[in-house]
Amino acid sequence: MSAALRPVQADESIWQRLRAEAAQAAEAEPALGSLLHAVILSHDDLAGALSFQLARKLGDNEVGPMAWREVCERAYAADPSIVAAAEADLVAVLERDPAAKQALQPFLFFKGFQSLQAYRVGHFLWKGGRDTLAFHLQSRVSELFQVDVHPAARIGKGVFFDHGTGIVVGETATVGDDVSMLHAVTLGGTGADRGDRHPKIGKGVLLGAGAKVLGNITVGDYAKVASGSVVLKPVPAGCTAAGVPARIVNCPSCEDPARTMDHTLADIVYDFSI
Repeated sequence: MSAALRPVQADESIWQRLRAEAAQAAEAEPALGSLLHAVILSHDDLAGALSFQLARKLGDNEVGPMAWREVCERAYAADPSIVAAAEADLVAVLERDPAAKQALQPFLFFKGFQSLQAYRVGHFLWKGGRDTLAFHLQSRVSELFQVDVHPAARIGKGVFFDHGTGIVVGETATVGDDVSMLHAVTLGGTGADRGDRHPKIGKGVLLGAGAKVLGNITVGDYAKVASGSVVLKPVPAGCTAAGVPARIVNCPSCEDPARTMDHTLADIVYDFSI
């Protein structure tokens, strides 16, 4: 079985796989050889490669690539869980996105993955009291990737931003481990109130394209929000919410919607009125 099709093996790190794919690609596509060596093959670990990749994307006239690389490297050294989360995020893309034939593709080209990794650095800066630089990073990521995640938001590991475009996550939102969300998802507030005002998304939740979850409400573990829905009330664990405004239409839903990426609704749906 080719490297492009096989799953990550139990005894193989995602970094080992990424390097092997980069070496293969450099041989197959000489025009990309310099890029692949600079971004991946010249580094000893995922932290080094990821800091270089983010720096070359984020650098501009205000904060250059070398400065961003130093910021990333310091963040990874101070908090190794950031790199561990990135590893889990990369595996999540491979497991859930049929378009990702290799780890190389999201690492180099998928803005959902890249924007999420930039957020993780911004969150580190925010927690360290460097809010001005964190806001600058948020703004830069929004310009580059059309993904706007407040650096104070809390996002777990193994998270998948599919496509990424238009995703908005507010300041007091939390997102659990193993969540999948598609483009144009909003985790927002309902007005100008301050304080804890954004959604709390549980583990393994699937948020369909264009879903809007608004207010300080909870979407329970392994729930599903159908594409285009507007959720204004809590969604129980394992249930499906759909519609504008959203209603509980299926409970229980499929067992692990974020991993299966199952956006379908049951043939017969019920209004459980939330």
